[in-house]
Amino acid sequence: MIAVDIPLSRLHNQRLAGPRPITPAQAVAWLGALQAQDYASAIWAVGLRCQAATAASIAEAIAGRTIVHTWLLRGTLHFVAAADLRWLLALLGPGLVAGSQHRHRQLELDEATFARSFQVLESALRDGRSGTRKDVMAAMEHAGVSTAGQRGYHILARAALEGLICFGPLRGKQQTFVWLDAWVPTGKNLDRAEALAELAARYFGSHGPATLQDFAWWSGLRAADARAGLEMVRSQLVDVTVDGQAYWMPGDAPVPTIPSPTVHLLPAFDEYYLGYRARGTVLDSQFDKRVVSSNGVFRPMIVVDGQVVGTWQRALKKGTVVVTPAPFRPLTSPESQALAAVTSHFGAFLGLSAVVAGS
Repeated sequence: MIAVDIPLSRLHNQRLAGPRPITPAQAVAWLGALQAQDYASAIWAVGLRCQAATAASIAEAIAGRTIVHTWLLRGTLHFVAAADLRWLLALLGPGLVAGSQHRHRQLELDEATFARSFQVLESALRDGRSGTRKDVMAAMEHAGVSTAGQRGYHILARAALEGLICFGPLRGKQQTFVWLDAWVPTGKNLDRAEALAELAARYFGSHGPATLQDFAWWSGLRAADARAGLEMVRSQLVDVTVDGQAYWMPGDAPVPTIPSPTVHLLPAFDEYYLGYRARGTVLDSQFDKRVVSSNGVFRPMIVVDGQVVGTWQRALKKGTVVVTPAPFRPLTSPESQALAAVTSHFGAFLGLSAVVAGS
């Protein structure tokens, strides 16, 4: 394997090229978890990885409780298959809660305050009820729990990491919170060793070729735990060395081929770029700051034959989505034609017509 093979293999293993899962839940489960810090971007990320998906069908999967939106890996928002949520929370939640203690002290959030907050949330959300962020914040304020500054955010994240709440269905354009035991009452349970092995298998199967350092960063696990997970599944994987670095990938993965040019219009925070600690195999480092802002916002990306070659923005105008590309280099005529085709796919996903600005 040479370095140029890594992007093509990742396109296939991430299900951005080649066969795709049928349902949104299968697509999310394949990845282990999918970054969902920005909701609109996250549903497009799921849509790209499963067959015949639309924004509406993914919203239906969330409302149908097969996908859950909650705080998870690295303490950030993710989509996860409902069947996987319990074991992932058991594996990752305690460490994330412990790692937030210093910030909680800064915000004067002690255990008594959390306990009171959780009682308020249960009272507001039990019996199948849901509430918007404004609703649950107001309930806590009414009960004498201040949500000022970042207190409210940290209370909600802590409740989610302890398996008490998660996001529920949209109410209009607003997200809601629900009580997890009422929303997803059951799920697979694994002991810690089984969970480490399962998460490693999911990651290297879907994100490989990837390094141990990539896995540790993506999962948020301690280095020793990440290594233990890899060791337990290494017999299922093959390792290749590129520029002195060991990469791990599925042992039964076919050698990928894709026609050129193949263009992907990836959303902000997409796993194809964000899911790795080192990203130089898919983007020239001189363009790093054009993809990731100084405050950590990952922008939508144009990918040609596995390489990030630009960013893009979208705007909705009277039933049409307008995609404005910002390539790092001039696109060739075949690349521009391929970009127009994937833009049409994006429009169909949203149920809108679509155009490329300036074309």
